[in-house]
Amino acid sequence: MTEIRLAENTSPPPPQRRTRRLPHPAWTVAAVGFVALIGAAAFRSVPSVLMDPLHEEFGWSHGTIGAAVSVNMLLYGVISPFAAALMDRFGIRRVVSCALVLVAAGSGLTVFMTRPWQLMATWGLLVGVGVGSMSMPFVATLTGRWFVRHRGLVTGVLTAAGATGQLVFLPLISALARDHGWRVPALVVAATALAVVPLVVVCLRDYPSDIGRRAYGAGPDDETGNRTVAAGGAMRAVTVLAEVVRRPVFWLLAGGFAICGASTNGLVGTHFVSAAHDHGMPPTTAAGLLATVGIFDVAGTIASGWLTDRIGSRYLLTAYYALRGLSLLVLPALFAPDVRPSMWMFIVFYGLDWIATVPPTVALCRTHFGADGAIAFGWVFASHQIGAAIAAAGAGVIRDLQGNYQLAWYLAGGLCAVAAVLSLSIRQPPSRPVPTQ
Repeated sequence: MTEIRLAENTSPPPPQRRTRRLPHPAWTVAAVGFVALIGAAAFRSVPSVLMDPLHEEFGWSHGTIGAAVSVNMLLYGVISPFAAALMDRFGIRRVVSCALVLVAAGSGLTVFMTRPWQLMATWGLLVGVGVGSMSMPFVATLTGRWFVRHRGLVTGVLTAAGATGQLVFLPLISALARDHGWRVPALVVAATALAVVPLVVVCLRDYPSDIGRRAYGAGPDDETGNRTVAAGGAMRAVTVLAEVVRRPVFWLLAGGFAICGASTNGLVGTHFVSAAHDHGMPPTTAAGLLATVGIFDVAGTIASGWLTDRIGSRYLLTAYYALRGLSLLVLPALFAPDVRPSMWMFIVFYGLDWIATVPPTVALCRTHFGADGAIAFGWVFASHQIGAAIAAAGAGVIRDLQGNYQLAWYLAGGLCAVAAVLSLSIRQPPSRPVPTQ
């Protein structure tokens, strides 16, 4: 009997190639959205720095310039829900690209203006519509389509882009206006807006399903991120408004967010530099303080997004508004020709609280209004900008009549207490009954 032995292959197996796992494309989309939002915030922050140079060159009153800023803020809010609906209809990429072109046109044309109505037409109308199309509903739309996991955190990061834009641009714009006049900063804004357009066109995508992917963190049966056929943009925005105004929670959210806008963009964002200058502080120093608000706003808003995934949103809003109101009541006593420790404490706190309200507000809109949450938030955000517009114009009138902003700070502090009460009054929607077999 012959024993047949099979030769064993003792050579080592060929080495397996390690496949490098690429990041989910949702992170690329979020990064491009972050850049676009940085630009939008920077474009909105410019008028606060240019208020005194425009007053000195043209003799326009603070109330007149504040009225132009209020038109910008009003359109910034009113356009938002329509922009969210248009993003559903025509896509994020097209809407954001057109918005950047409008911003560039509005900012660039200001160098030719000689009348107040031209300031309202350019910086008010064109820039207002442009930045309104890249406002917070853009954040709600992007995160709602591309993220399931970490949605609150990403909302906070994208919201913080507004602070980053303020941080990057305010000191630069202030220095350029001081050394070269206000026209150079206007042209810088126009060039920056145009430079972002190619990035949006190449990298921004509308839905994960367009590239054969699911939303980040979505399960196999999760429909998040699939392209849907949307109704007409403007009509859908109006239809959603007609539905949500029937619900008390909408008015609670809108009322609180209107006060949020009045106490941030409308008052501090527009008039802080001018108010500090009234007390002898150089405009560049005041602009640096306002930019520092942006540094801490990044941390505060990201932290708020993280907290929104873990704590009841109405409790977060109540705390944010109450603490903000207290800080505004003490602000008039902190102004001085130089920057003292007490002012630094205000800047740090106000930065942490600046737009920390956005992630919990977005979450509440999504919870109460479901698939219409992004557009509903657009209308809530419109109230934010209505409040900002009223404060921007009203504080300018108070400054012209009384020679200082003291009454404006006290009124804003009291309104923040009202916002805290409104937020605490929000209740969770009733849970839907589970169908029985």
